[in-house]
Amino acid sequence: MSVADEKPPIDVILQKVLEAVPFQLSVDEGVEAARRRLRELPRRPVHPEVTATDRVIPGPAGDLRIRIYRPPAADDRPPVVVFFHGGGFAVGDLDTHDGTCREHAVGAAAVVVSVDYRLAPENPYPAAVDDAWAATHWVAAHGDELGADPGRLALAGDSAGGNLAAVIAQRARETGGPAIAFQLLWYPATMWDESLPSYSENAVAPVLDRASILAFSRWYAPDADFADPAPELAPGRAADLSGLPPAYVAVAGHDPLRDDGVRYAELLAAAGVPVELHNATTLVHGYLGYSGVVPAATEAAGRGLAALRSALHR
Repeated sequence: MSVADEKPPIDVILQKVLEAVPFQLSVDEGVEAARRRLRELPRRPVHPEVTATDRVIPGPAGDLRIRIYRPPAADDRPPVVVFFHGGGFAVGDLDTHDGTCREHAVGAAAVVVSVDYRLAPENPYPAAVDDAWAATHWVAAHGDELGADPGRLALAGDSAGGNLAAVIAQRARETGGPAIAFQLLWYPATMWDESLPSYSENAVAPVLDRASILAFSRWYAPDADFADPAPELAPGRAADLSGLPPAYVAVAGHDPLRDDGVRYAELLAAAGVPVELHNATTLVHGYLGYSGVVPAATEAAGRGLAALRSALHR
């Protein structure tokens, strides 16, 4: 019996939601159609009590948009989380992940700064990394303006955003700062290794399949050698992972990227980095978007947010 046969099926409630509101990350109709499909997904109001302020900060290629979230119960100088949205480095924006950021702000009792980094294919690698790096530096330098404590600065992101969070944590270590207290990586792309079992096991999974991963990867890094990618593309390929901030890595059982997260957590642990790995065995890629609707997704999201809160409020 294979691992795929032994694995629990997709959560029953999630399956019903996926049937009622089908969604697949796909490049087949071009990038604008892919962006539109994600924007048009129905979304419920999430934590309207959280204040959200849009502003523009200096970026490496001009203005860089961010959105700053503050929960009403926050301390006078709460910790701060820089959040990078998912979407294959090509889709997604401040609005598509607004509810997720509000959940992070409440769940972590922290100010959250969401970053509208440049997207591929118009702006391929390293544009997203450079924008993420600029935003992280800006947040670290503007604690007073944000009313937050940059001494308790975490990075978080889902999927492509989890990749960016891991990459920025490594770059911060390499360059001597800013200091990162924690990294929360939701089903991140870390390895660019198609030989990992989940790529074949979940090749035609809901929401994200293997073919779309490969297509998004080519949009993001058209000139990359994915047999030997640079660590700022595939953070799991870094020669040395020691000295990185503690991490929570969340993966989903029915996700081609599951083993990217599993492998990265194993490598972090082997390098002496405190790490917690959680595999939501009955869920799919992008399950944060179903938090509050699908109980299993709500529970899995809550576990990661509790780890983030604990790390930032010791």
